[in-house]
Amino acid sequence: MSDLLERLRGRGWRMTSQRRVVAEVLDGDHVHLTADEVHARATQRLPEISRATVYNTLGEMVSLGEVIEVPTVGRAKRYDPNAHHPHQHLVCSYCGTIRDVHPTGNPLADLPAEERFGFTVSEVEVTYRGLCPSCA
Repeated sequence: MSDLLERLRGRGWRMTSQRRVVAEVLDGDHVHLTADEVHARATQRLPEISRATVYNTLGEMVSLGEVIEVPTVGRAKRYDPNAHHPHQHLVCSYCGTIRDVHPTGNPLADLPAEERFGFTVSEVEVTYRGLCPSCA
């Protein structure tokens, strides 16, 4: 059973066969699928699952905070199940491949006080961009 399935069950989320398949498709490290990719993989397991059900299920998972919606420049949003494991993203500027990365240090501490403009900063999102080995 995936970590995502366990988390959803722990929240008392009603686990229909459609929801289970979507959660199972999202299982794994470095998973950053588009909604269409989730749908394509889900239909291999459950042919009758509709695109609307996949989109609705992903939206619910994002609202619950169990999946992160990763926006990409000029591409479809991607969905990351590692919502409870702090990490940043490394994105290929050419093909859009996304990998989870865990840099050392504290990016929040790296923002000098004079650059905070009085904000109380609670979180930081860093995206590293470049070319993956296949596109380089």
